[in-house]
Amino acid sequence: MGARKRLRAEALKQAKASVAIAKLNNVPTSPRKMRLVADVIRGERIEKALYILKHSPKEASNRLEKLLLSAIANWQSKNEGERLEDHNLIVKEISVDSGRMLKRIQAAPQGRAHRIRKRSNHVTLIVGSAAGVESIVEPVEAAN
Repeated sequence: MGARKRLRAEALKQAKASVAIAKLNNVPTSPRKMRLVADVIRGERIEKALYILKHSPKEASNRLEKLLLSAIANWQSKNEGERLEDHNLIVKEISVDSGRMLKRIQAAPQGRAHRIRKRSNHVTLIVGSAAGVESIVEPVEAAN
């Protein structure tokens, strides 16, 4: 292996070590409902995202909380001996794609039938350090 190829491989290995991926397939929730919760935690720090998911009344938040904990565990297994608090991890990317659709029939008046589509989704969550991302500080309005 040449020097340039080896250096490129080392750089890719370092880049992959800073992110962790977790996937959840065939979740029996509609993608539209899952995206409502996913949009809330996109770009947040993991501590804040866990807090949001823990206290959200939506049913999809329980599944996303477990998925986020799995992504954090994946990051820790990649970076053994490193402290989680030192790296300022954020939810870099979260995508919700539609999965398979179960088609059912519901009886309708006058001998007709309506098609029921039971939707499912696939969720991909990527956790990484916020080294290149500046933290957004919300300004506090002064009380008059």
